[in-house]
Amino acid sequence: MTTPKRNQTQQAHIPQPIRSDGAGWVDKGPRDVMRDCENPNMFVPPVTDAGLIANLRFSFSDTHMQLNHGGWSREVTVRELPIATTLAAVNMSLTPGGVRELHWHQQAEWSYMLIGSARITSVDQNGRNFIADVGPGDLWYFPPGIPHSIQGLAEGCEFLLVFDDGAFSDLNTLSISDWFAHTPKDVLSANFGVPMSAFDQIPTEQVYIYQDQVPGPLETQEVQSPYGTVPESFTYHLLSQPPIKTPGGSVRIVDSTNFPISRTVAAALVEIEPGAMRELHWHPNNDEWQYYLTGQGRMTVFAGNGAARTFDYRAGDVGYVPFAFGHYIQNTGTESLWFLEMFKSDRFQDVSLNQWMALTPSNLITSNLHVGPELMDALRKEKWPVVKYPGFSYYPR
Repeated sequence: MTTPKRNQTQQAHIPQPIRSDGAGWVDKGPRDVMRDCENPNMFVPPVTDAGLIANLRFSFSDTHMQLNHGGWSREVTVRELPIATTLAAVNMSLTPGGVRELHWHQQAEWSYMLIGSARITSVDQNGRNFIADVGPGDLWYFPPGIPHSIQGLAEGCEFLLVFDDGAFSDLNTLSISDWFAHTPKDVLSANFGVPMSAFDQIPTEQVYIYQDQVPGPLETQEVQSPYGTVPESFTYHLLSQPPIKTPGGSVRIVDSTNFPISRTVAAALVEIEPGAMRELHWHPNNDEWQYYLTGQGRMTVFAGNGAARTFDYRAGDVGYVPFAFGHYIQNTGTESLWFLEMFKSDRFQDVSLNQWMALTPSNLITSNLHVGPELMDALRKEKWPVVKYPGFSYYPR
């Protein structure tokens, strides 16, 4: 079998699995070169990588697209990323007027609006309702079993839905159309007190997403409940929250302390500027599920028994860090790296390696690590989630 020959110019731009220390050799076999270029730190791992750690990266671009009149959806669950047992996510887009039909879940739903705006509606177990419009950077949270809907407004929308169960699938939810389709019409008639003919045109299966007209202004759609509105808001304006600013970036933390209804999902919106990094740290309460919004970066995860593995991430990728595993994230691009880190928890918690060392007796640190004043004098007792030091930053070549 013969294969096309590449000229020297083409070959010069093809990465090879050879590290700067000489380890490795050329790959002359069949290859997906574009994929290798997207994963340089998996293709040529840092010399400090060692042992076996499960895959901690999956791209929404590699998922199945569910296409409907009115929008689309795709999801990352344990089916796509087996290590991610605590959370699953759905990336969904709705056209202007497109509706994610009235439905409910056995799981809690946490969402971040990416683009555009939508109208959400809900009613709780006490008959208190909630109707609101959400835009870019806004969150919503519906507790398990609480019915709700989502509809795209004038410009349409795209958002990320996160569920507190890694095995969740949005195509396996409890929908109003599906329930009607699987209930005898005489039962529907008896339940609502209307003739069976009132149900002649109901759907024969789950509608899921459908096209409708763009709804009117919010004030024209309000429905007054005799029981009032929900006592805790189902929405939160994350971008209105003042960020924690440090040299190299910013962090906005949202959990039950400032978004009280969100009792099973905590999150942080992280910005890492070029040359900066999310510091070496770990989380003492649960696994971390990540969604990359813009830019590109790399994360190294450290496990027990000397195991460590490095992954590359781009916008639209999902990352994962098992409970208490140490890790850091570097910006490897030329624009700011933005991502969400999320946890199945009511609180955001992290432990800073730098702060831990600074608050430990110095003689214990020096004897343990064989380091001197140069490092010890640089330690910080205050936590900086993102760090950047002049002359000590990573920049892409």
